[in-house]
Amino acid sequence: MAKLTHVLGLMAAPLALAACTQTAGGPPPGMTAAQGAAYCSKLTTVYSEYVAGVSTSMGGVGRGGGQSDIDARVAIAQCQDGNTAAGIPVLQRELRDNKVEVPAP
Repeated sequence: MAKLTHVLGLMAAPLALAACTQTAGGPPPGMTAAQGAAYCSKLTTVYSEYVAGVSTSMGGVGRGGGQSDIDARVAIAQCQDGNTAAGIPVLQRELRDNKVEVPAP
């Protein structure tokens, strides 16, 4: 029984380590920090123009429709903090949910 517990512990360690590294900030895989920031900026602009009119203090251009969704606000803040890996998928989802074409990276 002790061997089984030890083996299961060894199997779980890499999974726990992977989970910790995936929550770290930075750009998505395959993008540099500058590319991630530029793509986040592009998504923010499209979101603010076609979905919510995010204020300029939140990184938007101040035009468009009504109040932005809280998820989008958090994603925009994450992008501004350099955690583009977390912000990009949320902004892409928000655009798709609102039937707005998601720009290519």
